[in-house]
Amino acid sequence: MIQPEIFDVLVVEDENQLAQMHADFIDGHAQLRLVGVARTLKDAREQLRQKRPRLILLDNYLPDGEGISLIDSELMRGLECSVIFITAASDMNTCSQAIRCGAFDYILKPISWKRLSHSLERFIQFARTQRAFKVVDQQNVDILYQLQSKTFSQDTGSKGIEENTLNLIRQIFIAGQDSLHSVDDIVSQTGLSKTTARRYLEYCVEIDFLSVEMRYGKIGHPRRLYRRHIPS
Repeated sequence: MIQPEIFDVLVVEDENQLAQMHADFIDGHAQLRLVGVARTLKDAREQLRQKRPRLILLDNYLPDGEGISLIDSELMRGLECSVIFITAASDMNTCSQAIRCGAFDYILKPISWKRLSHSLERFIQFARTQRAFKVVDQQNVDILYQLQSKTFSQDTGSKGIEENTLNLIRQIFIAGQDSLHSVDDIVSQTGLSKTTARRYLEYCVEIDFLSVEMRYGKIGHPRRLYRRHIPS
């Protein structure tokens, strides 16, 4: 059986909590491997030289400069490395520059985790397809461009899911990766209503961030408990 290719990923993000969430997100993916977290441009350049990742999740506003300067640098031109630009920079000039410099994708903060997941899946498909083609013809080129530019369609099933609240719940399970939590536990830790907590927990199950375990007591209904889902 042929093993799927694993793609090395470098996270460049100076916000500690967000950097950790990106790292955990990558670690939870069977076809991606986290090779490092850089919190400055200088550190990012050093890790790029040493680890030569296939993909960077790149923030723009870093303590010693702007991440966008890295995309079109001589260093990057010497690597086979794609960039998913994740930033609060919402001005069109920055967006246009990132596109001109060849960013694979551009995601605005606050991050939609479903949007990031979709971008990562497109990158994996793009990289696999790119390596599978032995001959460049117009059809192959068109396929690659379609993978890179494919429009993201918002899932109508995620209406009512607010990113800050979703991130709050995610962080509880990231902090205690092997711990089980009930709806009541989440209510106690977040102050959300039980209805809201249950809706967010079930959404996390839908997107494979959480899994469900049933605990049966001697009396009454079984308890529905939630745990961080780690792909096998």
